[in-house]
Amino acid sequence: MRICVLDDDLSQTAYVAQTLTSAGHECRVFTDGKSLIHELRRQPFDLLLLDWNMPEMPGDIVLKWVRQNLATNLPVLFLTSRSVETDIVQMLNAGADDYILKPVSPPVLLARVEALLRRIYAQQQKHVPHENYGIYRFDIPAQLAMINGEPVALTQKEFELALLLFRNLSRPLSRTHIRESVWRQDVDIPSRTIDTHVSQIRSKLVLRPQNGYRITPIYSYGYRLEKVGE
Repeated sequence: MRICVLDDDLSQTAYVAQTLTSAGHECRVFTDGKSLIHELRRQPFDLLLLDWNMPEMPGDIVLKWVRQNLATNLPVLFLTSRSVETDIVQMLNAGADDYILKPVSPPVLLARVEALLRRIYAQQQKHVPHENYGIYRFDIPAQLAMINGEPVALTQKEFELALLLFRNLSRPLSRTHIRESVWRQDVDIPSRTIDTHVSQIRSKLVLRPQNGYRITPIYSYGYRLEKVGE
């Protein structure tokens, strides 16, 4: 999973990042909230781990921005030294999914992160068997894409890539993120493979302005699926 860590204590971020990467997660570390929000506008992540007491933009403001601006139910976990009960209640009521007090041991931190990821993403898979985007419908269990109710023949990777693009509508996706999400982290594929799959999706799903969507290439970066008119 791709995890963002926000904390201005470098020793703390190094400790957290090492704990999570040792379990196979990919970590991005940020020491200020503005930089984190800038990155969240550019690409998706699977979980945010926030400290509250941050200079300029504290963790509660970052949480508020996330809940107001990101369509996905992005899990947010607070790791902070603020231990007053009213603070904990405030953040949970504001949309945080969990709250951990510093200091925390590596096994406990990892267990809480894994439990949160299982809970959030298991719920999403259980309760959303279908996803609809205008004339497009994705049957998740059957891995079937449809246009106006008519099935479209997509390969497994084409289906996963198309769903990734729709789930991140209007957000630029890097080639690295596409490769890691669709072909997994341990698979090295040529850049041309991604281009070919994008071209196939554009053609098979007829992603043209007349159908309300278009795929825009981003030079030296990746691709973005856009809703025409927005």
